[in-house]
Amino acid sequence: METVDTTERLRQLRGLMKQQKVDIYIVPSEDAHSSEYIAPTDARREYISGFSGSAGTAVITLDKAALATDGRYFNQASKQLDKNWELLKQGLQDVPTWQEWAVEQAAPGDDKPGLTVGVDPTTITAPEGRKLGEKIKKKGGKELVAVSDNMVDWVWSKQKPARPNEPAKVLGQEYAGKRYQDKIEELRKELDKKKAAGFVVSMLDEIAWLFNLRGNDIPYNPVFFSYAVVTPTTVTLYIDESKLGENAKAHLMGVTIRPYNEIFSDIAAMVKEQTAANGSKDAASTPKRKYLISTKASWALSRALGGEENVEEVRSLIGDAKAIKNSTELEGMRQCHIRDGAALIEYFAWLEDQLIAKEATLDEVEGADKLESIRSKHDHFVGLSFDTISSTGPNAAVIHYKPEPGNCSTIDPKQIYLCDSGAQYFDGTTDTTRTLHFGEPTAMERESYTLVLKGHIALDLAVFPKGTSGFALDTLARQHLWAHGLEYRHGTGHGVGSYLNVHEGPIGIGTRIQYSEVPLSVGNVISNEPGYYEDGKFGIRIENIIMVKEVETKHKFGEKPYLGFEHVTMVPMCRKLIDLEMLTAVEKEWLNSYHQQVLEKTKSFFTEDELSRVWLERECEPY
Repeated sequence: METVDTTERLRQLRGLMKQQKVDIYIVPSEDAHSSEYIAPTDARREYISGFSGSAGTAVITLDKAALATDGRYFNQASKQLDKNWELLKQGLQDVPTWQEWAVEQAAPGDDKPGLTVGVDPTTITAPEGRKLGEKIKKKGGKELVAVSDNMVDWVWSKQKPARPNEPAKVLGQEYAGKRYQDKIEELRKELDKKKAAGFVVSMLDEIAWLFNLRGNDIPYNPVFFSYAVVTPTTVTLYIDESKLGENAKAHLMGVTIRPYNEIFSDIAAMVKEQTAANGSKDAASTPKRKYLISTKASWALSRALGGEENVEEVRSLIGDAKAIKNSTELEGMRQCHIRDGAALIEYFAWLEDQLIAKEATLDEVEGADKLESIRSKHDHFVGLSFDTISSTGPNAAVIHYKPEPGNCSTIDPKQIYLCDSGAQYFDGTTDTTRTLHFGEPTAMERESYTLVLKGHIALDLAVFPKGTSGFALDTLARQHLWAHGLEYRHGTGHGVGSYLNVHEGPIGIGTRIQYSEVPLSVGNVISNEPGYYEDGKFGIRIENIIMVKEVETKHKFGEKPYLGFEHVTMVPMCRKLIDLEMLTAVEKEWLNSYHQQVLEKTKSFFTEDELSRVWLERECEPY
């Protein structure tokens, strides 16, 4: 991981800040789901700070700069940030959040007045903007201002990548499982319940799902830049028309198509018309209908709609519906994970043969490239769902490590190898992590792996009443690590889209408070990925994709259904890293049952591949 000298970039940015009368400038962690987002992921923040992780916010004053990120990226950020930056390790005791740090910098001091904080309103949500502005003023700072032209873009200038312009494609009914017209009618029923004037959609994955379209505007996420507005009588899609071929236009019959850049002027006019209608004599006795926007919609969108007077911020109605997969999507998830599992099995068998039998020298990028080539030959393959984390030894401790050509390590068969990877298929999205060892692991590595495995099994076997959230289940995966004084600094599970974003809200399993707000439901697809990491030594993570299902129980207290999980990932666990003496009879039974499923569902792929078949049979032998 290289460190970028950001001195000149910061000098130019601070010059612009002075011109705009902004004392502090915020470059938030941009949401890849948002319509205002620019590719590649968090590009503005990466350009100005040099930090390439997918989560982090930069705050720049006229003489300081701070980068805030979470525990997944502490190691990476400490290596990538140069001397100009202070690292704010979010979640650690006595470390301020980026909001607290910005507010403190804006507060008046003995020799300075309160300062002005600026942000591009398309890069921060409406609730975040409102709360931050209130905190700034409460501490004596001047104000939070919306800077419509992004100042990092000014510095970036000609080096900024152009937005992709590839056409959006229709996702067939055999993969989507439901017509987009039916989804819109269901959305309108929800609007009617809430007595809403309409819903302004800004999340790219929600628009792709709603209209049964997929694109390629953001790396690994099959979405396209767009907005949509759905009212009780109209449906409008804001998209550059060049992105719609004849097939897509025919598919969207009945949908009004408007230029992407017209969204803000259109919704301002729409609100003006709504206000005039509400002021008429006929409407005087009717309660005012507001427009709904997601709590993740930008501050810019809320401002264009006239703010709180005309807008109600809600957890997205589309996001909730999208997270509950229909039967077609669930079956697609099962099938694509079998094919994806076969690809990983072939890769691990090949890798072991290369490293041990052939004593070949391979680096992490060569491994990742080989895995992609194996995946690409399978049915319905579209591309990767994220950059493959191919990591050996100490690099495995960097939770979101990204090997790069010329800047990565040789895979060492005497050290742990962690591979976190996934793919996009027409019938689903995959995300699998396996940790392997091709030599003799240390006692600590075996103990840590087995504790992680025990937590993984505990979550997989969980049975819980309807209404339970992922927040409540998180400790099941951590309990065995905790009992040994160990922990991991990331969530245990994230939602997964259906040929969409590999990280999908609103559900998740972890300690984030938002995971307590949304109960798990039948049809949710989510990851199960506990881990353990020792900086400078090794990292361990085991990840399967699991689907929420209803289960039979002897009793049904409260007359409510009880739920559990179905695992769909089909890749063996690493035998060399398991300490059998640490497993209970129930855990051994789970492991044997799981491996039998893996063997039965993937062996047909290797009828003419003896190397992979032998590896698969060996790894799936019963304990």
